[in-house]
Amino acid sequence: MLGLKRTHYCGEVERVGEEVVVGGFVRRIRDKGGIIFIDLRDRTGVVQLVLDETVPAEVFDLAKTAKSEYVLMARGLLRERESVNKDIKTGNVEILVAELRILSKAQTPPFEITDDTKVGEELRLKYRYLDLRRKRLQDNIITRHNVAKAARDYFYKNGFIEIETPTFIKSTPEGARDYLVPSRLHAGKFYALPQSPQIYKQLLMISGFDRYIQLARCYRDEDLRADRQPEFTQIDLEMSFADVPDILEMLEGFAAYVTREIKGVEIELPLRRLTFNEAMSLYGSDKPDTRYGMKITDISEAVRNSGFSVFAEAVKSGGSVRGIVAENAAETLTRKEIDKLTEFVRGIGAKGLAFIRWGTAEEQPSCSFGKFMAEGELAAICEGLRLEKGGVALIVADKDKVTLPVLGALRKTVAEKLEIIPDRFNYVWVTDMPFFEFNEETKTWDAMHHPFTCPTDDTLQYIETAREKVYAKAYDLVLNGVELLSGSIRITDYELQERMFKALGLTEAEIAAKFGFLVEAYRYAAPPHGGAGIGLDRLAMVLCGADSLRDVTAFPKVKDASELMSDCPASVDQKQLDELSLRINTVSQFNRVK
Repeated sequence: MLGLKRTHYCGEVERVGEEVVVGGFVRRIRDKGGIIFIDLRDRTGVVQLVLDETVPAEVFDLAKTAKSEYVLMARGLLRERESVNKDIKTGNVEILVAELRILSKAQTPPFEITDDTKVGEELRLKYRYLDLRRKRLQDNIITRHNVAKAARDYFYKNGFIEIETPTFIKSTPEGARDYLVPSRLHAGKFYALPQSPQIYKQLLMISGFDRYIQLARCYRDEDLRADRQPEFTQIDLEMSFADVPDILEMLEGFAAYVTREIKGVEIELPLRRLTFNEAMSLYGSDKPDTRYGMKITDISEAVRNSGFSVFAEAVKSGGSVRGIVAENAAETLTRKEIDKLTEFVRGIGAKGLAFIRWGTAEEQPSCSFGKFMAEGELAAICEGLRLEKGGVALIVADKDKVTLPVLGALRKTVAEKLEIIPDRFNYVWVTDMPFFEFNEETKTWDAMHHPFTCPTDDTLQYIETAREKVYAKAYDLVLNGVELLSGSIRITDYELQERMFKALGLTEAEIAAKFGFLVEAYRYAAPPHGGAGIGLDRLAMVLCGADSLRDVTAFPKVKDASELMSDCPASVDQKQLDELSLRINTVSQFNRVK
């Protein structure tokens, strides 16, 4: 039995003179001989406990045995502190303890549980349950909870119905690899874990549930990055009797609502909109960070007949010459720093990096290719780039598929180096995506979004003849350079859907085997509809100012999709394999690759 019942959280005590009972973990103990101070921590904050000569001897002696991370409960009188601690929310009060319980003892933790702990992430992930005691991570997890609550509140108010869709589904591997689950009752057959509830939410529109939402767990067997996990949560939604403007308006309302609820920040609506081609040409990315400038400028015409053959040949071969300008950067971007940037762009596919640097004390700019320039040519390039004294221009010449993404990555790297990225929330829509993208490995056309996306009316004519000209009624919402959601209007004409499947190289038999039930469903009529999947984890990550999804995920996986704490994935015994009619190949593909 506890013997005490908690009346307050540690971070929420406030009424001086009130008797309170708190429980939590010991953050720190200071034994001054005749007086003991204990900082007690729970998820709401820290409060100071005080034990002095007025406390019964047995209580005082018990307090002397407590150590860091012990679990305590304490009853006492809340009083004002003599020395205020401005670093904690309860820094002006303390609890004079009258009764104390040690509920659980802790051995010495493998690392100090503080926000500024210096130990490596691998050790912290191994003891994740201890890592999660740190205030920063607890605040992140609570923020993630509040984002989920805000999503439900907003969409419920707008008439959406929350419906759960299956977790064990049919494998239709069109995007990332599926996670497969063997069936015990159907030997040799497998379920797949959903990459998204896409097909089921479209079927719900056919069923007449015109506004659907779900906080859906999704799974993708793909290589991990800071903004990816093999399992994640998606705020999934679908709307009937809606076209692109209706859905964007609904989603903009959510963006404004969640930013106000979580950060107390108002954002201006409607949000800025860029087409895919505009985003790529201006920012070199389909998820542009618009908080800072350094837009990409095309100077191909100015250098078409340049004496610098690298520029002239790039334009002649159908490519382009483009650059970015870092204003007031000449002192920071020294020749040594530019050499580092040159190595950076070579590492991501560029042949090299040309530059123009105009120091504040220089009458004329200097550049890496000046000796090849005819009279007036360098001045024309500077004018085209709008380069002024104190600035540095960085230029790449190649095919657009190289030039644009390289400059996009360079733009981000330079902005971080110059520390010019402001602390604010810039949402932007990216619309009118290409429907198809050419797969260089397979020499086939893949769907950039997914095969259920509706093409734009004016590009339908090119489905069979010029796939590079087909655009989609698709849209992404980007926040500070992070893609938060993808969505589209869906194909509701089953004949058009079959055309798209065939354009993607699927045979009649493959269409019937993989999507036959969906095509059949559309034969019974469907309202026009579309939707989106919002990455709850990514949204929480940006709103928290975190660097990685691991910082907003309670028990995350690492780069190889394993969980260090539980040593997952793990082997299973032979009996389980026999029940599933499975046999392990002793020479796995992974081992062969190694």
